[in-house]
Amino acid sequence: MQKAWTRSLLLAAAALAAAEESPKLPALVDQLRRQVQPARAMDRMRRVYSTDRWFTFSKFQETAGYLQRTLAEAGLRDAELIQAPADGVTQFGYWTMPMAWDVKQARLEIAEPGAPEEFRVLADYQKTPASLGMWSGPTPPSGIVAEVVELKDENPATIEKLDLKGKLVLTRQNPANIKWALAKQGALGAINTFTENPELRDGRQWINSWGDNGWAFTRASTPMLSFSITPRQAEFVRRRLAWRGSLRVKAQVDSRLYAGSYPYVTALIPGTTGEEVLLLGHTSEQGAHDNATGVAAILEAASTIQALVASGKLPRPRRGIRVLLMGEMYASMHYVAKNPERIRRTVAAMCLDTPAGFYNLAGTEYTFHMNPHVAKSYTDAFVLKLAEAYFPMVKRPWHWQEYRSGTDTYLSEPMIGVPTVWPYSGTGVHTHHNSEDKPETVDERSLRDLAVVGASYAYYLAAAGEREADWLAEITLNRGYEQVLHAAAVALDRGEGPERIAYAVDRETAALASIRRLDGRDRPKQMERLRRFGDEQIARLGRTAAPSAADREASGIVVKRKRTGTIPLDEIRPDQREGYPSGAWAAEPITALYWCDGRRNLAEVIRLTRLELGARTEFDFVGYFKFLQRRGYVGFVK
Repeated sequence: MQKAWTRSLLLAAAALAAAEESPKLPALVDQLRRQVQPARAMDRMRRVYSTDRWFTFSKFQETAGYLQRTLAEAGLRDAELIQAPADGVTQFGYWTMPMAWDVKQARLEIAEPGAPEEFRVLADYQKTPASLGMWSGPTPPSGIVAEVVELKDENPATIEKLDLKGKLVLTRQNPANIKWALAKQGALGAINTFTENPELRDGRQWINSWGDNGWAFTRASTPMLSFSITPRQAEFVRRRLAWRGSLRVKAQVDSRLYAGSYPYVTALIPGTTGEEVLLLGHTSEQGAHDNATGVAAILEAASTIQALVASGKLPRPRRGIRVLLMGEMYASMHYVAKNPERIRRTVAAMCLDTPAGFYNLAGTEYTFHMNPHVAKSYTDAFVLKLAEAYFPMVKRPWHWQEYRSGTDTYLSEPMIGVPTVWPYSGTGVHTHHNSEDKPETVDERSLRDLAVVGASYAYYLAAAGEREADWLAEITLNRGYEQVLHAAAVALDRGEGPERIAYAVDRETAALASIRRLDGRDRPKQMERLRRFGDEQIARLGRTAAPSAADREASGIVVKRKRTGTIPLDEIRPDQREGYPSGAWAAEPITALYWCDGRRNLAEVIRLTRLELGARTEFDFVGYFKFLQRRGYVGFVK
C-alpha cells in the first residue's frame, strides 16, 4: 500500500511539473496588463453609476444607450440595445419579468410638531435615491398622512393578528421578506430600518425587492409604499414611538408602475468561427461596486482586446468575444431564451458581478467561484492558473470557492451548458446594497485587476487551438489529482468509504471531457491516469463503503425538468409553499435541481447533492420535488 501511495504522489508531482508553463498565457497577461487603462475604466464606472444609481427604468434606458455607444465607439461589432419585456407577466424560465417603474420624486417627513430639524425629513429620493424602495407605489399628488406602527414581532402568524390597514410599518428586517403578509393585512407600506452594516450610521439599505411573493414587482403584486431610513434615524423614530406612543408621518411619492421594457446591450469582437466566449455583468443597480465596477471592467477588457486585435498586436481569435451587459437574472434569461443557437456555440463565460475594493482593506482580494459539480469544466482549472499568472505581478492574494448561486452563474447549469466562472470580492467596509456604495470607495487598482483577468480569460479561450487545449487538459488533470486527494483526506477524517473518492474521479473526468468543446478531441489517456490515481486512493483507504439502504420512494422517482434555470416560486405566496423555500437562491434545491436530468432517479440525485455540498443535509428532497410536481414545475418520468 505504501508503494502505491508513493507512486501516486510521484505521478501527481510529475504531472504538476509538466504543466507549469502554459503556451502564451504569461505573455498575454503581461501584454493586457500594460494595455489596460484603469483611469478610463474608472471614468466609465462613474458614468454608469451616475444613471443606474436612480434605479428607474427610464434611467436604465440612459445607461443602456451609453453602453451601446461606448461599445460601438470602441470598435466592437453589432452593438445592439435590446428591449426585454418589463410587463410583470412574461416568463423566461420560471422567472416572471418585472413591471417597469419610474419615479420623479418621493419624500417622507414627520407630520407632528416638535421633531428636530435633522430628523424631520426621513427620506428624500432626490437627495438619496436609496431612501425610496424600488417599485414603491405612489401616493395622491398631495401626499398622505399615516400612522407609523413598529413591528416588534415579525412572525407572519403574529402579523395576521395586527390591525395594519392604512398604516406604515416600521420593520427590523428587510420588508421585502414579509411584504406578502403586510399586503394581506392592508398595510399602506413599510419603513425599513434593516441594514447589512449598522456601522454605516447614515447609510440606507437599498430595498430592491418588492414583489408579493418574490424579487421583482409583477402584475399580481400589491402597490405599496416602501421607504428606507438610516440607523441614526431609526433610533430616533423608535425613541419617539416609545416616548409618545404614536407617530404620524406624511408620505409623498410620485411614481408609476407600467408595462414597459428592460433594456440590455450586447456586442461582439468577431472571431474566425461561429463559436463565442462571453463576458457578462449586470447593470441596473444603485451601487458603484454593485455593479458599475463589473460593467466598467468588461468595457475596459473588451476595448483593450479590440484595440490590440485591430492594430495587429494580437491575432484575431478563433472564437468571437461577446459582451453582455444586462439586468441581473431577468435580462440574461431573456438573452438565453432568445439566442439558443448562440448559446449552444458559447464555449465559456465569466460573470463579472463584483466590487473593486481598496487594496489596504481586508477582504477586498478576489475569490473565484467555480462551476457547479454537475457541470465541472476545464474553465475551473484555467481561471485558477490565470490567477496564478497575474496576481503575483501586483502582489495580491486570491482565493477560490465552490459554486455559489446568486447571480448569472446559472448559465453553467446543464440545460444551458455554458461553463461560467465568477470572480468576487468584498468592499472592505461592507456597503452591499447601501447608499454608501459610491465611486469614491472604488480602488483603481482592483478595477484594473478585474479588467485584466476578464480580458485574459476571454482572449485566451477565444484564441485556444490544439496546443492550448492540450495544456488545458494537463492543468485540468492536475486539478483532478488535487480534488481526488482532498476527497481521500475527507473520507479518512470522517471514517467514510470510497464513495467520495469515486465521486471526485467521476466529476474531474467530466472536467477533462469538457475540453472536447474546444478542439473536438477526447482525452482517454488523462482520464485513465485519473482513474488509476483514484483507485490508488481507494486502496489506500483500505475499506469499502457500507451498503446504504436507499430511500425506496426516492428510488422510484425520476424528475424531468421543464424549463431552464432555477424555480423561484414567484406565483405562490410563501405561506402556501408547504414550508419549502424559494428555489431562487437556496443551495440545496438548486443543486438537486441541476442534477435532475430525466434519467437519474431521485435517490441518486440526493446522493450526488450531498456529495457536492459536502455535508449530510436534512432537507426533504422527496417532499420538495413532489410539491414541484403537483404545482406543475417538473414532471415525473414513469
